[in-house]
Amino acid sequence: MSLALFDLDNTLIAGDSDHLWGEFLIEQGLVDDKAYKRTNDQFYQDYVDGSLDIRAYLRFALEPLTRFTFPQLSALHERFFASRIAPIMLPKAAELIDRHRRLGDELVIITATNKFITAPIANKLGIAHLLASEGEIVNQRYTGEPVGIPCFKEGKVERLFQWIQEQQQSIEGSHFYSDSANDIPLLEAVSYPVAVDPDERLRSVAQERDWPVISLR
Repeated sequence: MSLALFDLDNTLIAGDSDHLWGEFLIEQGLVDDKAYKRTNDQFYQDYVDGSLDIRAYLRFALEPLTRFTFPQLSALHERFFASRIAPIMLPKAAELIDRHRRLGDELVIITATNKFITAPIANKLGIAHLLASEGEIVNQRYTGEPVGIPCFKEGKVERLFQWIQEQQQSIEGSHFYSDSANDIPLLEAVSYPVAVDPDERLRSVAQERDWPVISLR
């Protein structure tokens, strides 16, 4: 059994769930529209540029979650998924996942986006293992603080190797699919790196290193 690792945003779905969640909150009138949009857009641009302060971003993204109970958050996420995520699910991504499933590979989504946003999406994709950035929870409420190693850049590699040790898995023979140059550290760590609809920086690296480049769009 080999690992089949998948980035989520702009890889298995045709958009960024973190950024879309921010837009959904604005649309629902749950945050200050102008100020929140400006900051949300800037953090996303920082991510694209490779300059994102992941802990600062996680605090920004997690803060709105502190205002709601878990049942309220669940109801919000259901509306978010229906309006923002379902329309950008990719049939070719489902086919890729199914191909690895038929091979008997262990399927894992590994994403910088926080677990609240990504866990229901992973569930819809039929992938049981999710490594995501984590928000602190105290007395069944989010505190707004990140906990543990953010699942971003080199942090993805650290989180994966922790999980591999816990699960008694192996990195040998593993695939990793990603669109982002931020994932180069993990792409370098696996046996079979694959660039999926890559950004310009990753496309350039993939061409230099002769990594496969595919499209799921």
